[in-house]
Amino acid sequence: MAKTDIPTPPGTGLVGKLTPDQKELLKEMWAEIFQIADSGALNVPNDLLPAANAAVETASIKSKTTTKKGWFGSKKETTTTTVVVEQASTRVNLADIGLSVDQLRPALWNNILGDHPDSLLLRFLRARKWNVTNGMNMILKAFKWRLEDDIEEVKSKSEDELDAKYRGFRLQMEMGKSYVHGTDKLGRPVVYINVRLHKPADQDPKALEKFTIYVMETGRLMIQPPVETACLIFDMTGFGLSNMDYGFVKFLVQCFEAYYPESLGVLVIHKAPFVFWGVWKIIEPWLDPVVASKIRFTRTDKELTEIIDADHLPTKYDGGRDQYAYQYLPVVAGENDRMKDTETKERLLEEWKAIMWKFEALTREWIACKKTEGARAEEVIEAERLALTKELRVAYFKLDPYIRARNLYHRSEHPVLQADGTSVWTYKN
Repeated sequence: MAKTDIPTPPGTGLVGKLTPDQKELLKEMWAEIFQIADSGALNVPNDLLPAANAAVETASIKSKTTTKKGWFGSKKETTTTTVVVEQASTRVNLADIGLSVDQLRPALWNNILGDHPDSLLLRFLRARKWNVTNGMNMILKAFKWRLEDDIEEVKSKSEDELDAKYRGFRLQMEMGKSYVHGTDKLGRPVVYINVRLHKPADQDPKALEKFTIYVMETGRLMIQPPVETACLIFDMTGFGLSNMDYGFVKFLVQCFEAYYPESLGVLVIHKAPFVFWGVWKIIEPWLDPVVASKIRFTRTDKELTEIIDADHLPTKYDGGRDQYAYQYLPVVAGENDRMKDTETKERLLEEWKAIMWKFEALTREWIACKKTEGARAEEVIEAERLALTKELRVAYFKLDPYIRARNLYHRSEHPVLQADGTSVWTYKN
């Protein structure tokens, strides 16, 4: 396990592009997840533990009968879980985090979706400079946040249902405050944010948070391998101090740093007026250096064409040739009827989970292959894991319409989100 932070060499750290050392660290992280899922015990190499802290503490976590989010559903359970953790100042203690063992696997796989499972772990490893301990700490806290904030809600409920619960949710979409359209020159989906349309009092703060998560979770579907990040355009045209919302900025920064690490490719602050620079002096110290390094300022529309091809850039920007104009299409009656078909949902869920279990078993073999005499060749196991990831993706997107409400990008004239999980953009040049 890495004792010190190490940088990611250019061109490495992604699925299929790991150095031998990175591969071993990825194996270590998978091994820790399995160990927690199996027994709740976190083993720490002796050389990482001071002698005074080498003792083992046992903590009991007792929960009352509660409604819990499981495999895309809710169930009532009463559980008593014993978690064994190592007493080390840098070590993850599930009891302190507030995450129980039985929540781990659903939190993991509900987050993976149709992606390569390694991709999620690698995001947290890169974010913590390949320190497995810190990466585990970070990912478990992210899982806890997803459970506490009920991230599955923004996927399973329609925009109308979310608006009924969170005042002003649908308004964000109707006014076009933020939307995704097209890709930049590196194939990253582009998220446009029209800051002048934001008035903090127009919606409940929680509605804005939920809308932000909605955009994040929807945008994830548009990031197509091998691309792993998105491009954000903060259009500051017409910005005034009445548009400033420091609470929201802090939430957005936290999302990119803690909950969706390594998902930001570039953040463009476009046409910032003079009044913004006083605000920027307050915001800049909040930013993690990694996030700050991805911020770019543009003064003219022409500069945007250095990032986004002119054929992909809407004509509202000078030099853009795509005659796209955002329009919100409301929920269509019956579009989520498949979510009521619980029999098909359960069948598809079990098919997806069966492949998941195979992937986990193969990953355990992959972790141990160099340690076990007579083990199968690592290259053979890796090829089988890759084949299973493709099966996982197919199975997940068969299940998707039974667990995810349709959204704007499913119901448009030229749907962006396809049934097989791919994204198809239509440009009007």
